[in-house]
Amino acid sequence: MSLSNIKIQDYPTLSKPVDWGVVNAKFSITNEIDESNVSNVSIIPFIGDHCVIFQIDNGMWELPGGTLENGERYYEALCREVMEELGAELISYNVFGRFDCETRALEPYKPHLPFPRFVRLLGYGEVKLVREPLNPDGGEKVICVEVLEINEAIRRFEGIGRYDIAELYRLAYMVKKQKEFL
Repeated sequence: MSLSNIKIQDYPTLSKPVDWGVVNAKFSITNEIDESNVSNVSIIPFIGDHCVIFQIDNGMWELPGGTLENGERYYEALCREVMEELGAELISYNVFGRFDCETRALEPYKPHLPFPRFVRLLGYGEVKLVREPLNPDGGEKVICVEVLEINEAIRRFEGIGRYDIAELYRLAYMVKKQKEFL
């Protein structure tokens, strides 16, 4: 599916450069992947027309995903992260964007990750909730997983000031609906 008809200007938060402390990033709408540059992968998860969100113990709603472990490919990392954070199996994954990142850190976050430039891959996909989140040591403590209509999910993220994640959910929903229409 072509993403060329989607305009980044329609997503004001995502269209601006991002400063994550020592990392500067820029989001782009694309489904092109150079796996050698991927350090992180995230998903906007769906069950049919509803989306899945999760809350951690500090009260924040978060975007499922995380950092690749040594030797993992991005799809394997995503399967692991979805089980850890949502208690879900990954059924499908469709890339629609990425953050091109550059760090000012003196060394990589983990030695096996690309450095100083790397990619945070974004996509949407279908999941199946099968158990409670795994909550492994060293990860966030998930306290709640909810299946919601898209407008409620967006409202939750905007309610905590996470307009970036709200826009990612809105964008993913639009791309998903476009693909279903074709």
